[in-house]
Amino acid sequence: MANWELQNCCNRDQVIFMSTAGVCTVVILALWRTVIITPFKLITVFLHEVSHAVACKLTCGHVEGMEVHGNEGGATMTRGGIYWIILPAGYLGSSFWGMVLILASTKLLTAKIAAGCLCAALLIVLFIAKNWTLRGLCIGFILFIGIVWLLQEITEVRILRYIIMFIGVMNSLFSVYGKAC
Repeated sequence: MANWELQNCCNRDQVIFMSTAGVCTVVILALWRTVIITPFKLITVFLHEVSHAVACKLTCGHVEGMEVHGNEGGATMTRGGIYWIILPAGYLGSSFWGMVLILASTKLLTAKIAAGCLCAALLIVLFIAKNWTLRGLCIGFILFIGIVWLLQEITEVRILRYIIMFIGVMNSLFSVYGKAC
């Protein structure tokens, strides 16, 4: 029989983590149709397109280019590979990257690693981007994450983990809510 009372289920850190994820979800859903959240939607579209590219490469295809558009659309041009794996990889990848980023946000070290990997991916894509929206997004988020990281190191501002969690929650919601609305 299930214990629905949840006595002794969560310590202080777990309650803070779940509450923060809940707050991120509410904020994202409340701001979904506003310009405020557009850069985060675009980074989510970027990770969605990266997932198509990764699936293409894993199935021995060639990535011709990637685009992210200001209207929150994107495209990954591929040649070869297994299309029935490449096509669903976008939304599956959004869920995967969301999970990875949310889990990475639990500790400062893993949040720094996730931020570094995200910046590295953005730097790589900066050189293969096929449009200026994607290039601008790459530069903007590299600068944004760099500034947040710098503030983390030299001041008392401790928001890197929350930024990584926010991006993770955004990706998770995008895979189930993004195209439905």
